[in-house]
Amino acid sequence: MNRKTRSARLLLFPAVALLAVCVLPLAAQEKTEPSLPPPPRYLQRAPDSFLAELPPPPEAGSPAAQADLDTVLQVQRWRTPDQVQWARQVASGGPFDNADILGPWFTAQNLPRLAALFAQLDRDVHPVGSKSKKSFARLRPPQVDPGVHPVVELPFSSSYPSGHTLFLFMEAGVLAEIFPERRPELYERAGKAAWGRVIGGVHFPTDLVGGRLLAGAIVTDLQKSADFRAEIARCREEAAPFLAGSAPDRRGED
Repeated sequence: MNRKTRSARLLLFPAVALLAVCVLPLAAQEKTEPSLPPPPRYLQRAPDSFLAELPPPPEAGSPAAQADLDTVLQVQRWRTPDQVQWARQVASGGPFDNADILGPWFTAQNLPRLAALFAQLDRDVHPVGSKSKKSFARLRPPQVDPGVHPVVELPFSSSYPSGHTLFLFMEAGVLAEIFPERRPELYERAGKAAWGRVIGGVHFPTDLVGGRLLAGAIVTDLQKSADFRAEIARCREEAAPFLAGSAPDRRGED
């Protein structure tokens, strides 16, 4: 190595060191700082504001809490194989499970605009349910009494309010805006599916009450959004040909 090359490398070392000191911490910061979630598109209120719509669950050790637990245990003693199957069926699902009410044409493939609406509502509503659960931090039935034996997967989140019930009744409320003539059946199915969480042994009955109250407040808030109302109108137009029997059925298409 000649003298000029050695001198150039010696001058390069401080520059590299300075670059490491200045740039690498910024890169590390860029990797570790979590990005903020996007703002809701349709909800008008902040997620925290919905907590005011919820009464607290029964206080642990109170007669009301004991009655809640007794109901779970009684349902467990009486549940049938068909009820267990139903609880497992509704443990995972989504708005298009309402095809058993609206008809076999009611699929995401046939109704991509409606599917996109529900995907956005999932993003809008999830923080509301998450913040509500963290606020009350209620233990689930098997955590309160080891005599409760779930027949569905026990979620890691807290019990009140029921997130499944929240989404079931939110979805029923949205679909009732599009298919108002089927409102009673849609809400009846939501209630039956929500009760599957008690049959499954992972929720108290009052958790379901909280989830339904929260869903009602959310649907009311959605109805105040001009964008939401406009999208509901477009979803009605999308569904109209299927209701009239004049649209091609795209079930099974990729």
